[in-house]
Amino acid sequence: MTVKEEIRSQIIGALAGATFPIYTPEELLNTLPAGVDACYKAVVEETAKEAGYLLKYEDFPFISAEQAADTIVERAGL
Repeated sequence: MTVKEEIRSQIIGALAGATFPIYTPEELLNTLPAGVDACYKAVVEETAKEAGYLLKYEDFPFISAEQAADTIVERAGL
């Protein structure tokens, strides 16, 4: 599994219990079990807070965990 696939998988897992659509970066961070302290690792490390800075309001709403994960890993350049 690549780094991108690993981080994507971790984000999708963290959002498994979220209710979609999610309309704002703040709402997305609040759905994560550890909030802004959530951390995703696979050779590189990305915190939820760092990922939140990558997102733009134009990215929303997210309609699925997969869409959110894809956007985050793309913006992180993974």
